Amino acid sequence: MSRLLKMCFLLISMNHAKVTHSQNSEDLPPLLHKAVEEVIAGKYLNALLDILYFQSSNVWTADLLTKVVAYFHAQEVMFTLSSLQMSIKSYLKNLLYQPRQLLSELQQLDQQQFQTAMKYLFNSKKEHLEIGNIILDWGKTRERIFQSPGVNRTLFLVTLDKCFLALSALDCVDILSQVLQVSAVNYLQPDVVGSLPNLLLEDAFRNLSSLFKDLYDRTSASTQRALYGWMKQILQKSHNMSEFNESTSWISAESLWILGRYMVHLPLEEILKISLNEVRLFISYDNATKQLDTVYDITPELAQALLERINSSGFDMRNTSSIYRLGLLVCFYDDLEQMDAAVARALLHQMIKCNQLRGFQAKVHELKSRLLNIAMQNQTLNDTLGSLSDAVVGLTSSQLESLSPQAVHNAVATLNQVSGWAKSQVMILSSKYLSYEKVLSFYNVSQMGALVTGIGTWSLHSMSPRELAQMIRGTTSQYLSDLSPAQQQGILRKIASSGDFSSSVKDIQGAFFKEVSLSDLWKQTGYNSAMLNEKELRSSQALYLYELLSKENHPVDLLSTGQLVKGVTCQLFESMDTDIFLNNFKFFEMNLHLLSPYQVNCLAWKFWKVSNASIPPFLLLALPSEYLEYVTGPLCVPFLERVGKTGMDLLNPSLHKRDAVLQKVQECLNNSIADEYDVDLLGNLICHLPPAFLHDRMSLKAMAAALHQFKLCQQLSHEQKIEIKYKLLQLYGPSNNWTAEATLDVGPFIVLLSKEELNVLAVKFPDTILQIAKTIGPVSSAEELLSAVFESVSNGTGRVLLSLSRADCLRTRAPSSNEIIKLGEANVFWSVQELKCMDPETFDKNVELLGGVSGFNISQLTALKEKAKQVWGLLPDWRSYQIMSLGRIALALSAQEIPELDLSSIDAVSALAQHTGWTLSQARAILQGFLDDSGQTISTLKSFDLVGLGAVLCALNSTEITSIRTAEFSAAIARIGLLFCSTPVLRQFKKMTESVFGAAPSWNGSVLQEIGTIAGGLNEDELKAIDKSLMPYFQPSAVRHIPPEIFQALSPEQIANLGPENAAMVTGWQREHLDAAQLQSLGLALDGARSSSPGTQSTAAAPQEGQSPAPSGAPCLSGFGIWLCAVFTLHLPF
Repeated sequence: MSRLLKMCFLLISMNHAKVTHSQNSEDLPPLLHKAVEEVIAGKYLNALLDILYFQSSNVWTADLLTKVVAYFHAQEVMFTLSSLQMSIKSYLKNLLYQPRQLLSELQQLDQQQFQTAMKYLFNSKKEHLEIGNIILDWGKTRERIFQSPGVNRTLFLVTLDKCFLALSALDCVDILSQVLQVSAVNYLQPDVVGSLPNLLLEDAFRNLSSLFKDLYDRTSASTQRALYGWMKQILQKSHNMSEFNESTSWISAESLWILGRYMVHLPLEEILKISLNEVRLFISYDNATKQLDTVYDITPELAQALLERINSSGFDMRNTSSIYRLGLLVCFYDDLEQMDAAVARALLHQMIKCNQLRGFQAKVHELKSRLLNIAMQNQTLNDTLGSLSDAVVGLTSSQLESLSPQAVHNAVATLNQVSGWAKSQVMILSSKYLSYEKVLSFYNVSQMGALVTGIGTWSLHSMSPRELAQMIRGTTSQYLSDLSPAQQQGILRKIASSGDFSSSVKDIQGAFFKEVSLSDLWKQTGYNSAMLNEKELRSSQALYLYELLSKENHPVDLLSTGQLVKGVTCQLFESMDTDIFLNNFKFFEMNLHLLSPYQVNCLAWKFWKVSNASIPPFLLLALPSEYLEYVTGPLCVPFLERVGKTGMDLLNPSLHKRDAVLQKVQECLNNSIADEYDVDLLGNLICHLPPAFLHDRMSLKAMAAALHQFKLCQQLSHEQKIEIKYKLLQLYGPSNNWTAEATLDVGPFIVLLSKEELNVLAVKFPDTILQIAKTIGPVSSAEELLSAVFESVSNGTGRVLLSLSRADCLRTRAPSSNEIIKLGEANVFWSVQELKCMDPETFDKNVELLGGVSGFNISQLTALKEKAKQVWGLLPDWRSYQIMSLGRIALALSAQEIPELDLSSIDAVSALAQHTGWTLSQARAILQGFLDDSGQTISTLKSFDLVGLGAVLCALNSTEITSIRTAEFSAAIARIGLLFCSTPVLRQFKKMTESVFGAAPSWNGSVLQEIGTIAGGLNEDELKAIDKSLMPYFQPSAVRHIPPEIFQALSPEQIANLGPENAAMVTGWQREHLDAAQLQSLGLALDGARSSSPGTQSTAAAPQEGQSPAPSGAPCLSGFGIWLCAVFTLHLPF
């Protein structure tokens, strides 16, 4: 389309010039005539598609455009450019902000228009779209279309509705594939599956089935069942057309290949009817193994039925090549009679995949144990270690201790690939391997794989700096995040002491870099923005590095690293040139999750100041509550969409503002959640909606779409959960009528059911309930469910009584390994007597599982501690790995028992210190035990000792704290700043901090961020001396730890500058000590007010629909808007 088209609209608007000759429709090509009529009728989308199709085979001429203008006049259409603009603008609002209306428009397209729309949306390879001399960035336009959840759902539904009638089935499958990548779990609901075509050519059916196999894990259990039904219907129809014998099974080898993972939904009786010839053909196919490797949710009954058919079909089930073809079916192999060791080892090798199964791990564990015994027949563990695959995880500590160092060395290539090791096992194996190697070198460490986490902190620290530098660069670097903080600190301190730390800094990647102390960063030079790529930064590091690098680098170079956005201060936001800010806003928007609520507040104020008319609506949430009034009409959709994706938690509104935000959300929804489109728009905002709104204003149709989103919510209130339960019962009916699929879909919300209802489900679907229970948190949040699980497992396994050697256990049930593995958190329901009567071998095998149960009370923990004594002997004989394996059981050790332990290893002490619940006397005993057994004093402790001691440091007295070496304290200070110690201890740590960073009044934002809770040890005068601009850089945990009588010393100005997140951390006790002016300032901070900031006056202009949007985040978000605006050569932002 040429510049003349622009002229035509100008001519229309100028003087309403008369055309001297009459025009009729015959003067225009039919398609163009149709398009012009559609413009007159206001059907701009139809007109656009017709124009695009017309110009694909025609050239625009001046004569043609004259005829178009003449036709408008002949029809007495006398509109001005302004009126046309308003018409299109109104139309666009309906399309962009009402995806339901867009669906209706698309459904009414004729076949040619629909084909054109699909071509440009899905099959066009062009990054740019030319309409005459107008060039659109079509690649970005399409991207924006697919990022809008409502528009994307519309495209999905219209594809199902119209595509298979208008385009080739293969093209439609490809389109569905693209659309479903966005949100298969939300779009593919069981009722939608009913709209799938049931008459498809073979290739199209295969491709669509393949797509659904790829999306299997992203769909609900009910949808999986519905898709299986759709596939079955077509396969049965195909079978009936080719087979006249109704007694033969419709399931052929080809059917099984097409079903793929959906074969797990086949009824047991159908599997038993499959022709043996078809079974043999299926298992002979090369891809059968790949397919059977993915049946993660197969049940033991189905698996064993398939194994039986495969065996009956003539396959030798003891043949190694046959075993390799069985995929996950090997996890349920049950024919172990007279099996030789080689077959057992082949099965174990294949069973490494079994940890991917959804449940049934207790059965797998039991099978591996039996196969392990067979595999070791007439051989020692030393001889067979390398051929036992991940079954070695099932070996007890005493079995691993019996291994020779050479056996571990020879098997390390297998051992280093095994997952699921307990920490104690890794320690034993690492020790064995290294005792054979004698010298700890980079080469030896690089051979260890996951076993590297078992190397002691002191051993790592003893390596040469050069070897450690190689280690953090090499393949071992992938395991650095699995090391304990003490181990990481041991590595860093050695590298830092080498004098060549600057060259090593660039090699420290990922989260490991966060362990580098601020004081170490201060000492280095030669930083540049490029070396910070692939590194994660703490806020203190980012604040220092951004300020340092900003002196010689352009903002775009710093912000493009991602993590450095954490270092942008409010002052930097305010000082940014308008153009620089707007041009770089995209970096803040892309990394919003890295910004603190205070930074988001500063970002919002900056945007409001420089371009309030085009501020992205979601940023209004970070401003005081009254600014939400500007979110009206067309701003509602981008507001809801972005806040729903970002989450309110990041923006951290106060409770008062949260209510205002939720009120605005409800207004934007017209006070109801009508259907799935509203659910799409809300995103995780749905987690915050008031219970009454969920009860009264949410339709069942919306509930079906929202269930998945509700399951992702982190902190639903009890009242919200009650309303969700009410809706679920409306949706699925009484729980005693639920199917297994419905139960799985309800998932964690089954905890809302009564004990009686849960018992019914546990009887009907014991494996499903077990599977759900494994995902539930501690017993406090799901007592009824875990109790039902405990009863179900207990009743299902019968009574296991101990031998007569324990008279007091004669009539007591003893927990078995199988039960302990199944129960998880539900192990909390074992009585003290039952735990006392546990078989010693069962305890030894499962001590780490039991130590991980969060709900055990002190009586249960004491019973388990006594069991440990019975199994491992006297306390002084306990090894470090045994102490580490105790988990929470260690909390039962008294202050008198702790000194009896060998606590010479900082790794064992570190494992103890990570548990919460130690009394001061217990913590003191751990500290003294470590000092005594390691032969150290406080003054000789290294930084990694301090890090490893963790919360035990809270037991230090003031004299001990002052004797810590400054250099070691400075390296560990960020970790110490995470501790919640008493005020006297924090005050001593504060004094030590001054020896590192200078007197408290000289501290800057990066120091306050670095020291964390230590800032809670400031005295009244020191706190008053802190500049108000630094108040947001206190860590939230530090604010909570300032004693109320000290906190009240803050001036109203200081409190007003706390920032939203820190203001939200002020405790009730702290509030009670504040006067009226201070409380008013606290309210301003909570609301995100900036009293001194420009642009907060009441005269500030509201966002205007007609003004130009910012480069990113502006309200005009849809590609359709850009599309239509371009066609009519109008710029229509709103």
